[in-house]
Amino acid sequence: MNETDSTLPPLLARITHPSMVADLSLADKQILATELRQTIIRTVAANGGHLAPSLGVVELTLALLSVFDPEEDKLVWDVGHQSYAWKLLTGRSENFHTLRQLGGISGFPKIEESPFDHFGVGHSSTSVSAALGMAMARDLAGKKNHVLAVIGDGSLTGGLAFEGLNQAGDMGRRLIVVLNDNEMSISHNVGALSLFLSRNMERGWARRVRREVKDWLKSIPGIGDEMAEYAHRTHRSLKTVFTPGMLFEALRFNYIGPVNGHNIEEVERHLRMAASIDDQPVLLHVLTRKGKGYPPAEAQPSKFHGLGKFDVATGQTQPKPAGAPPTYTDIFGETLCRLAKEDDRIVAVTAAMSSGTGTGHFKSRFPTRFTDVGICEQHAVTFAAGLASQGYRPFVAIYSTFSQRAYDQIIHDVCIQKLPVTLCLDRAGLVGEDGPTHHGAFDLSFLRHIPNIKILAPRDEPELQAALITSLNLGQPLVIRYPRGSAPGRPLPNAEPLISLPPLPLGEGELLREGTDAVVIAVGSMVVAAQNAAERLFTETGRSVAVFDARWIKPLPEKQLLDLVARFDRILFAEENALAGGFSSAVLELLVDNGTLRGQRIKRIGLPDAFVEHGTQAQLRHRLGLDDEGVYLTLKALMEEK
Repeated sequence: MNETDSTLPPLLARITHPSMVADLSLADKQILATELRQTIIRTVAANGGHLAPSLGVVELTLALLSVFDPEEDKLVWDVGHQSYAWKLLTGRSENFHTLRQLGGISGFPKIEESPFDHFGVGHSSTSVSAALGMAMARDLAGKKNHVLAVIGDGSLTGGLAFEGLNQAGDMGRRLIVVLNDNEMSISHNVGALSLFLSRNMERGWARRVRREVKDWLKSIPGIGDEMAEYAHRTHRSLKTVFTPGMLFEALRFNYIGPVNGHNIEEVERHLRMAASIDDQPVLLHVLTRKGKGYPPAEAQPSKFHGLGKFDVATGQTQPKPAGAPPTYTDIFGETLCRLAKEDDRIVAVTAAMSSGTGTGHFKSRFPTRFTDVGICEQHAVTFAAGLASQGYRPFVAIYSTFSQRAYDQIIHDVCIQKLPVTLCLDRAGLVGEDGPTHHGAFDLSFLRHIPNIKILAPRDEPELQAALITSLNLGQPLVIRYPRGSAPGRPLPNAEPLISLPPLPLGEGELLREGTDAVVIAVGSMVVAAQNAAERLFTETGRSVAVFDARWIKPLPEKQLLDLVARFDRILFAEENALAGGFSSAVLELLVDNGTLRGQRIKRIGLPDAFVEHGTQAQLRHRLGLDDEGVYLTLKALMEEK
């Protein structure tokens, strides 16, 4: 997409380089803040995206560009879903209308996209560690530039953030961490006192006076060191007891704040104050409001955190078409609630994603059996293992892409001990516009080699429901992976109690379509596409293709697979996971180990050995040959091979 946007507001249209922001008057910056919000709202309404976080940091972004030079100074946005204003002011305003579209600009900072995106992000809590690495690299190179990390209070719940803070305090390198606190939970009285203390105790002259007094006290024979230490402790006590900075001061950060993050002048002043401190890392605490400037987003910041297309005038998202099937997430959430009503052992655990994973209803109906651990996937898995060790049946609902962060815990705390933890991996496969940091491309590859684990990939609504029932009967570590978006629309069995339905047979797939010329062996989201492609091929060419849903990735349905391979000379494997180490790799290993390969024509379709860019799910599946058309064309080519 090379076309540019000719509808940019006048002041924003004039900003062709980020250095121009610093030259604007305060009045113009305030006008620019309004224009930025208008542009962000208009674009996200058309394309979808992360609205509320980006609206909340508009003034902070302007202040950062007014104080620091993004060509020399380095800035890392944590997660990056709040970086839209940054993109608009760093050379991408004319293409901003392509946000999250195929071939357009990414919804997250991306090094390949701009020299002003200093670090690529997409998962939370990484900014402090990355920025600290940059600060050390700067010092090793003898440079003097500033390094900043902008991290939200939500991301600060992640353990990696504290690992970075701990190391930064120990190293004592010059580093600025901007804590973007949009919870607005600090009272005005405490905030006012804190602002007074930060203004009057952290100015350059005050720090110079403190150093001089400390040096003078130390010079007093006999008692100087003791008096200097007492004075130091007194200062720290005054500052930290009356501010939220006690924790950060304990980590050896110089704490400044809280500061009104929507007052450009005030944020600039405190950023300059932070920049002047060169003898230890600094944490600047900035208070912002998610969704600032757009009433619907201010009223419902969670709803407008990340959303699809919506109507700007009303804030209403596009309704589902009448009769549209439910999403896999909906089926999971409703089924889990029904099972929990019938089985008191069931508990639900999620990592800051109750709405996204469908556990919101569980939270409201079974509040004592629900836990949101925050952005702490590692903790979520080990916490669930603890529950399982005491006889409970925890279901850990996490997006596939975030489960990567709990790899060690899945091995060490769940699988070695054979604990009945069920990992429910939503968004497995291609997720669409959020792009490479969010595609669930790797879970089969990094999970299937772990001993004691079982892996299921249901093809439709009844299979997902049956998979959850299976987990209760299995009593072992189980992974259930399912894609983002609407299910195929298959009717669910009307059983009461639900738990009375039979579980899926362990290690057994299902032959859904008989055939004579070839077989498609598929799992999960690719099964329905395989059925549709086989039907079309028969209609158009008369060629008869069997379709087998393997269902289980571990244990594989070994006998059925070996029988199919013995019957057919043309075989197509289909999965929505990385081909490297995925389902088809597992089957080929089985065939090699059993000596059943005899020159058959074999093709594999799945995700390539590359990070897939952003675009709609339909666009990406079409591009990669993973939709009905793609499977049909691959089958047709397989038929034509000599």
